[in-house]
Amino acid sequence: MKARWLAVSAVAVLLAAGQANAAIGKDEALELAKKSGCLACHSIEKKVVGPAWQDVGNKYKGDATMKDKLVAKVKAGGKGVWGEVPMPPYSPRVPDADIEKLVEFVLSLAK
Repeated sequence: MKARWLAVSAVAVLLAAGQANAAIGKDEALELAKKSGCLACHSIEKKVVGPAWQDVGNKYKGDATMKDKLVAKVKAGGKGVWGEVPMPPYSPRVPDADIEKLVEFVLSLAK
């Protein structure tokens, strides 16, 4: 009986952890992007200074390695992939967890 309760507790913890790591929705992503300064250069559907997030999602659709690469790019900044205008580094100003959430959201926009 005790083992059964431990198993049920373990499943509950795993489910809660999975929900905590679930991709964020559009409204939450836009609020986080606004707070982080992303919307000064990006939008979901159209190029501003930087690429439209939907274009980024489409370009890297199906590439499982891109999440980590894009997180690193947002943290360090860079230029050349989408044009010559550099993207400034966002780490440590924006917490790593927030950068990861935003990158997951951008990649989820792929059609």
